[in-house]
Amino acid sequence: MRVLGIAGSPRRGGNTDLLLAEVMRGAASSGAEVKTITLNEMTIAPCQHCDGCLETGRCKVEDDMQMVHTELMKADRLVLASPVYFMGVTAQTKAMIDRCQALWVRKYILKLPASGSRQVERKGLFISVGGTKSANLFQPAVATVKSWFRTLDVSYAGELLFPGVDEKGAIAKHPDALHQAFLAGQGLVE
Repeated sequence: MRVLGIAGSPRRGGNTDLLLAEVMRGAASSGAEVKTITLNEMTIAPCQHCDGCLETGRCKVEDDMQMVHTELMKADRLVLASPVYFMGVTAQTKAMIDRCQALWVRKYILKLPASGSRQVERKGLFISVGGTKSANLFQPAVATVKSWFRTLDVSYAGELLFPGVDEKGAIAKHPDALHQAFLAGQGLVE
């Protein structure tokens, strides 16, 4: 079982990074092969809507997104971690999601599986924190992630959402957030 973790925060060692690390540790403890990629360390240009992918299902823009596409197609489980900024995922995360237009083309235009040759049921988990406790704080981000998962043939297996967490590392003071994350990682692969 391959679990791909995607760190979408620009802040290293922050709250979503800590939660993601625990999810991945939980998945590894259940025997999964885990890999985490950090979007802020990559070069991912925004989608140019050039329609270059319409014939092949491959993005014409050559950058780190080519590797991300490969990893997304190989993954049996997907864990996306992004804090919310103005009720949406980070710019790094949104650029990566938008560049999955090529995988959307593979699925809906070329009628090829978005998951490559993977035949297992794929599942995904969304992790997020937000600095405020606003009503519906995570709703727009969750809608984006669910839409992206659908395109990738990944069922939405759950979420870990923590409002009112802003200061770097503050999630460690939550009574059981890191434990919840570890258990979610185990549950994702069982």
